[in-house]
Amino acid sequence: MSKMEQHLDSTLEQILELARWAPSGDNTQPWRFQILDPRRLVVHGHDTRDHCVYDLDGHPSQLSLGALLETMAIAASRFGLAAQIARRPEAPDARPTFLVDFVPAPRRAGDPLADAILARSVQRRPLSRRPLTPGEKSALTASLPPGFGVTWLEGRQRVAAARLMYRNAKLRLTMPEAHQVHQAVIEWNARYSADRMPDQALGVDPLTAKLMRWIMRDWRRVEFFNTWLAGTVAPRLQMDLIPGLACAAHFVLTAQRRPQRIDDYVAAGRAMQRFWLTATAQGLQLQPELTPLIFCRYVRDGRVFSGTPGMQQRAAELAQQGERLVGRQVWETAVFMGRIGAGAAAAARSIRRPLNELLVGPPAEGG
Repeated sequence: MSKMEQHLDSTLEQILELARWAPSGDNTQPWRFQILDPRRLVVHGHDTRDHCVYDLDGHPSQLSLGALLETMAIAASRFGLAAQIARRPEAPDARPTFLVDFVPAPRRAGDPLADAILARSVQRRPLSRRPLTPGEKSALTASLPPGFGVTWLEGRQRVAAARLMYRNAKLRLTMPEAHQVHQAVIEWNARYSADRMPDQALGVDPLTAKLMRWIMRDWRRVEFFNTWLAGTVAPRLQMDLIPGLACAAHFVLTAQRRPQRIDDYVAAGRAMQRFWLTATAQGLQLQPELTPLIFCRYVRDGRVFSGTPGMQQRAAELAQQGERLVGRQVWETAVFMGRIGAGAAAAARSIRRPLNELLVGPPAEGG
C-alpha cells in the first residue's frame, strides 16, 4: 500500500468521492488531489487557456475550482467537519493551488445540499415553461452568499435570451478555434463519458448527431455545410433556440463588482454551485449559458479570439445585445448565466474520472 493510500481514510475518501462530481466546462475536471494526511490535502488546479478559446485567462476553469471547493465543504459537513481553504499565492495563475484542512465542527449541522450533489447535472433538452414559483425563487436567491445576486429573464426577456443564445451558437459553430475544442470534448455514440461530453447529452436528435459527427471530422466539411447547406441551423435550433424558449426562465448571476482576480472567480464558482445544488434540491433542471459572457469579455478587453474575418464584429454585436437585455451594470458584473425549469433529469450525462485517477503524489512534507 502506498503512503498516499494510507492517508486516504474512509472519511476523506467519501468527501472526495462527492467533491469530484462538481461541474466543470466540457467535463475537463481541472483538479487533482494530493493527500497530506487524513484531514489535510492540496488541490492542484489547472486550466485549458492554452488550447481552449472558451477558457479565457483560465477564468471558467477557476469557476469550476470554486464549485469543487464548495462541494468539498458541503460534503465535509456530513461528517461534522468544516473545510478551511487557503489559496497558495505563489502558484502560477494557470495552476492555482489550494491547501484544504478539515477541522472538527461538531455544532455545525450537515448541509442539506449534500443530498443534491450526485443528482445535479446539465439538462440540455427542453424543460417545462411553468414559471418558477415564489418559493423556488426565494430559495434560489437565498442560496447565494453575500455579495452575489440573480437577475431573472422571464416572459419576453426569456424569448430575447433564447434569441441571444441562437445567435451566439452561430458564432461558436462557424469559427475554427471552437471547432478544435468541440472535436476534442465530444464522445460519440455514448450515453455517459468519464472525461468528455457524451453526444447523447448534447440535446440533438440521433440523425443530427450522426450528421454532426461526420461533418466535424474535417473543418473543410464544416465550412462547406455552413456556406452552402445552412449547416448550423439544425443544431442551433435543437441545442439553443428550442431549449431557450422551453424553460421557465433564463438567469444571470452577478457579483458586486466586475470579477478580475482568481479569488473573484473562485468565489463566484462557489456561489454558482450553491445556486445549482439548490435548484436540484427544488426539483429543477439547469443548463449553463456561459459563452456569451466569455465572448463579451474578449470584446470588452479588445482581444482577438479568432483569425476568421467577421467574428470579432459578430461578438461585439452579441455583447451589445446582451447589454440591452439585462442592462450594463448586470452585464458587466455577470459571473454566470443559464436557463432553468422543471423537468426530468438528463438521461445522458458526463460522469467523472474515478478518484484514483485524480490522486497525485507522493504526499508533500509539512504543507
